[in-house]
Amino acid sequence: MDHLRCLRVFTQVIADGSFAKAARTLDLAPAVVTRSIADLEEHLGARLVNRSTRSLALTDIGEAYLESAQRVLAELDDADALAGASTAEPSGVLRVLCPPAFAIHQLAHHLPRFRKLYPRIVFEIATPGPVDAADDSFDVSILSIGQQPLQGEFVARRLATSTFILCAASGYLDQHGHPQIPDGLQQHTSLVPDVSAVRRNLTLYRQTPDTAEGATNTVTLAMPTPTLSSNHIDLLYAAALAGMGIAGLPSFIAQQALRDGRLQRVLPAWRGASLTLYAAMPTRKHVPARTRVFLDFLMESFGDGDTDPWLALD
Repeated sequence: MDHLRCLRVFTQVIADGSFAKAARTLDLAPAVVTRSIADLEEHLGARLVNRSTRSLALTDIGEAYLESAQRVLAELDDADALAGASTAEPSGVLRVLCPPAFAIHQLAHHLPRFRKLYPRIVFEIATPGPVDAADDSFDVSILSIGQQPLQGEFVARRLATSTFILCAASGYLDQHGHPQIPDGLQQHTSLVPDVSAVRRNLTLYRQTPDTAEGATNTVTLAMPTPTLSSNHIDLLYAAALAGMGIAGLPSFIAQQALRDGRLQRVLPAWRGASLTLYAAMPTRKHVPARTRVFLDFLMESFGDGDTDPWLALD
């Protein structure tokens, strides 16, 4: 029995919640995954997993064993990382978890430059949806956090702040007019995230030159029913580009379209809420060289975390 492989298969089966999914994740035949769990249970003389046709569940022994197995594998990964840190060139697979919009509009544009610096590092990037906590199964998780504090046990480095700004296509504004004050938005077609609070009210903030540094004016509008709401921010972006209405978009999405004129700022003196972006990793004692250089690259690419680098064009 390959004890180490059996441990990795066991932890992956539990992480994926399925023998078949674990087989795909590990690129193994389903029979190999089944055999590995059976060999492990035979070696221990105890059942670890209760199986049914639709689900699986850990036994009491399985729960205790899983915790030990995860600790052993983490320590082994740390030892591998420590040994690998002395190599001249970082290499290997770097697994990254990232919000889809940030991956598409920002990360993808920077990866070619990183690839030139570190050609022996290859990426596996998962973009399942919003990310607000680090996932231990990834080397780096890029988090997008609103007003709430960070939750969970992980190491996080602040990358940047991105502000929601109001944008629309020139054709839409030429046809329907440019709002001059926040109240004017109520006569326009709105494209908003599918968040109940946002669909009811819109809060905008204005930095004014006659107030103390950091002070803002704030206005909250009761908005009419949006023409389009969606939990997919890129759909709102595409609808705005198509001239459907005024959208509130994170600056990291809108930046390029504003720069090349496909979108225009609406009420440029006013801004919406902010997102804080972090690069996070599991709290491991030793970090692989490929993870360290990627974190440094992200920090160099996106700034010090306290400002919005995508509003530099204002």
